Amino acid sequence: MMKKILILHTGGTISMAEDENGRVSPNENNPMNAVNMQLDEVELVSEDIFNLPSPHISLSDMLVLKNRIKKAFLSENFDGAVITHGTDTLEETAFFLDTTLSRGKPIVLTGAMRSSNELGTDGIYNLLTAVRVAADSHSWGRGVLVVMNDEIHSARYVTKTHTTNVSTFQTPTHGPLGLLTKNKIIYFHKDSENQHLDVHTVHGNVPIVKAYAGMTGEILDLLDLTSLDGLVIEALGAGNLPPAASQSLQRLLQANIPVVLVSRCFNGIAEAVYSYEGGGSQLYEAGVMFADEVNSQKARLKLLIGLNAGLNDACELRNFMEN
Repeated sequence: MMKKILILHTGGTISMAEDENGRVSPNENNPMNAVNMQLDEVELVSEDIFNLPSPHISLSDMLVLKNRIKKAFLSENFDGAVITHGTDTLEETAFFLDTTLSRGKPIVLTGAMRSSNELGTDGIYNLLTAVRVAADSHSWGRGVLVVMNDEIHSARYVTKTHTTNVSTFQTPTHGPLGLLTKNKIIYFHKDSENQHLDVHTVHGNVPIVKAYAGMTGEILDLLDLTSLDGLVIEALGAGNLPPAASQSLQRLLQANIPVVLVSRCFNGIAEAVYSYEGGGSQLYEAGVMFADEVNSQKARLKLLIGLNAGLNDACELRNFMEN
């Protein structure tokens, strides 16, 4: 059965080229559009929706992507979508889409660590494997996927782990959902369903603050509460803060500003365990929300999605953030 797949190009290294001095910059014409991929029973339709380095991608751009994919699935009879994206913020766009679009037809993000004319460029191959995954019937209902380097990862957990290596995208704790061989797509497991909220706006100011040894409350005291919609804390260990920082955090909580905590550790989750001053148990009882198994950049997106979806009730917002 013929599968109709939409490819949305957003820019990034996969669409860039290296000059004679080794500097990599965007092309006016996306080289991925010149790639002739012949796959049995797959019809490809490509669109250059953006041409942006991924550090330039904003939440408004993510919203445009979400709306474009929703339209493609609801009224244009596409069976799946592939997005080419710069790797620096690829995991954030993937997570945003995974949290705002219901599971069903496959949505796959891919990119490249080497530009289109570099030795060993990986962009064409990654695009090919992403299309294969998007066209595979076993990819339905698995949420948004990230496909690079012959591995399939969940948008919920995947993260960029290396500045230059082609195997940069990894999933701590869980490992990849599956892999590709020359002829097969193999899934090992399926992650649990998460709550989806379809948003129409992406307003809000939610910064991220990282904890460190000897941290005082100075950074937190500098925050202007009148312009703050929420805060994400990348805490120590299982979810703890130095005492002075913990004390300054009370100012935000008393002002009913949502505070979300994750661990700065690469593996594991933050939990309300320690009961000393600044410990996770004390922070949780004070009103801090613990976002399980997501990193700080994803927790920030999740909080913004919740706020823009109208989850103003503290209990509703906590349930969403801790799901």
